[in-house]
Formats: sequence, structure tokens, C-alpha cells
Amino acid sequence: MPINVLMPALSPTMTEGNVANWMKKEGDKVSAGDLLCEIETDKATMELEAIDDGVLGRIVAPDGTENVPVNAVIGIILEEGEDAAVLGGLEIPAVAEAPAEVAASPQAPAAPVAQAVAAQTAPGVQVPRSAEAAAVARSEGRIFASPLARRMATQSGLDLAAISGSGPNGRVVKADIEAALSGAATAAPVAIPASAPSPISPLAAIGPYQDIQTSKMRKVIAQRLQDSKQTVPHFYLTIDCEIDDLLKVREELNGRSDAYKLSVNDFVVRASALALRRVPECNASWIDGGLRQYSGVDISVAVAIDDGLVTPILRNADHKGLSCLSEEIKELAARARAKPMGLMPEEYQGGTFSISNLGMFGIKEFAAIINPPQSMILAVGAGEQRPVVKDGALAIAAMMSCTLSVDHRVVDGAAGARFLAAFKGFVEEPLTMLL
Repeated sequence: MPINVLMPALSPTMTEGNVANWMKKEGDKVSAGDLLCEIETDKATMELEAIDDGVLGRIVAPDGTENVPVNAVIGIILEEGEDAAVLGGLEIPAVAEAPAEVAASPQAPAAPVAQAVAAQTAPGVQVPRSAEAAAVARSEGRIFASPLARRMATQSGLDLAAISGSGPNGRVVKADIEAALSGAATAAPVAIPASAPSPISPLAAIGPYQDIQTSKMRKVIAQRLQDSKQTVPHFYLTIDCEIDDLLKVREELNGRSDAYKLSVNDFVVRASALALRRVPECNASWIDGGLRQYSGVDISVAVAIDDGLVTPILRNADHKGLSCLSEEIKELAARARAKPMGLMPEEYQGGTFSISNLGMFGIKEFAAIINPPQSMILAVGAGEQRPVVKDGALAIAAMMSCTLSVDHRVVDGAAGARFLAAFKGFVEEPLTMLL
């Protein structure tokens, strides 16, 4: 009996996903554990593995299909020895696909292309994957390309019209763009005149410009942070921490062993976790019109990746030492930057408090946006030599500015100040973090 390959729910909040790229072709043998395709979610691009043995009989949602609902059929696997003829009688709901073709002229006839797409998704109909379909489309001024391929072409300055597609109906897919970039095909840079209408914004631009197709992750980041600034009443508290003693302790500990290399950020994470344990009313969220206080201290650490930002979580960070936190942060950050992302959803979803550190980029001070349902995020600036007053005399000290963004529905100013005072105490007396 044919086995349906369904769009997986890769997170508790996921309702739909995109099929970025199939790694198997129709007719390929499939074994349990084989990688079938890449699924693009609102957080990252993840690989989907086969759970049964057989032959990939049909790809229902080809490369580039967008907004596929969770549990919708995206492919069908035939069991060993099963005849492909059984696919003809199956009732498969059509998967809605976002428009992927770009018309060179508004008057270009669209009927043959629409008929081809309708035939491809009709139940029981198998459309030939032939060069003729691509030729018809291109003769009408239309180019089939997956959103991923289109985005890669735009970023690389490639002309899609000059690339021969190897996907269904001659669709240009990721592999074709990679081949073009490696020299297997030639393409001319795309120049978009300033007078060209923008699909993203009707506002006119000064001089040449490009409209860049964004990933699903970037769209979700934009929406969530916009909602945060519109619905979460932020207020901000900034404190300066002297880190001379912290730097000395760090240097001494790093000199004792090659098994670990502690960073200033490791001390920041440890100090934040201990401060949350000391001021537990700050370890809370606004949920369904009320307060929810957490017993575990789970620290989300912002990590920049190509498509945006991901926040791996250090679970129970208040119960972990500096070397343990340092090793875990490095391991999670490395997997977050892998292609596709090597983190499981439970490793970057959740958390009770966030840290964003831009000190390594020379940023002195900044304010971060809260990631709901969390109620606080700490923005950490660079440690630098500054003039300070000590005992009535001018002196030089290594200082680090930290700004706490706070959800006023959850945490009042006095509680936020107590958190920062506890944090500053741990940072300026780092030996207390070792107790």
C-alpha cells in the first residue's frame, strides 16, 4: 500500500512549511533514514528523513512549493514490489503553490502554463517532466523557478532566463543555480531599473535597486519583532560594570588548562543565571492575561546566522559551571550555523531570558527587542578602557555597558533594578560566581 510522506510539524507553533529541495527523484529507491527533502520552516531549513523502505513513486509538492499545511501530502512512497500504476487511482488533495513564474510582459498568455500546473496537481494525473514544457513556458516569456533558486539567483546576480532548469516542467532549482555558480552555466547580471515597479513596496527608489526575496525565517523574525514593539510595553535600564577583576580571573582560569577557553560572554551568561535565581520575579512571562513564573532558568543566547538570528537555549543555566556553559554555548552555536541548521526545535524554542552580545563588533551600548513570551533581554556592549572616578580621583578601568529591556506588564522598575544590581555584583566580583 502506498505510504504518504507528510509535511511534518517541526515545532509546536508550525502550521505550514515550504519544500525547499528534494534530494530524491521519482523512481529512486528509499531506505528508512535516507534524506528525502529539505523543509523550510519559520525558524530554519531542516532535513526530512524517510521512515519506511520503498521507492519514491510521486513528488506531490515539487521544489519551491510554499505554504504547505502541516500533515499535507508532499510525496508518496511505494512499498517494495508495488506497481506505480496504483498511483493513478489515488485521491491526493492539490497543494497550493505560490506563483513562481515571472512574466517578461504583462500581455504574455498564461493559459498553457496554468493548464500544465492544474494537470500536475489533478488527482491521478502524471505530467511528463519534459523539456517541451519548459520550452513552452520560456517561449511565452515565463520562467519556472523555485523561491530558493530565485533568491540565490538574485543574491548572486544570475539571469534565470539563461539557466536551463532540471526540475519538474523545466523549473530552475537550487542545484541549477549551484551549477551555474560553479561555471557549468553562464548567466548575465540582473539590472533592475529604478523605474521598474517594486513587488515589495510602491515607493520609488533613487537610482538602481533590487528587491530581495526573503526567507521564511526572516519574514517571521520581522513579524514577531514588529508585534513585540507594538504589543509589549518596553522600558530600558542601563548599568555600567567594571570588568578588570573578571578579565584577570578569566586569564588565570584559561592559563590553568587547555580543556576550555572561557570568554567574557560565558561570565555574562553565568552572572545572568545567578541573578535570575536571586530575583525570581524577573524569571516570568505574561501569559493569557496573567503572570507565569518559571522554576527553571533557561537562558537563550542570540547567534547570528546567514538567514537571520537563532537563540539556542542553555537549560538550567543556574546549575552549570563556567566551563560547562562555555562548552555548551560553543557546541550549540556551531550547530546553529551549520547548513542546514543542526539544532532540534526544542533546542532553540522556549527559554525564559535572552542575552544579545554585540561587544565583539565594537558596539558600546544598544537596546534589544524582547522576544515574547519572554519578559526581559540583556544587551551587552563591548568592554573598553574608560575614565572613571574612584575615591574622588580620576582613574582608568575596563567598563562594560549592559542594557536590560523589560516587559513592564511582568517586571516593574524596582525588580529590574534589583536584577541588574545582582548581575553587576557577580560581574564585578567574579569569584562569587564560583561558589
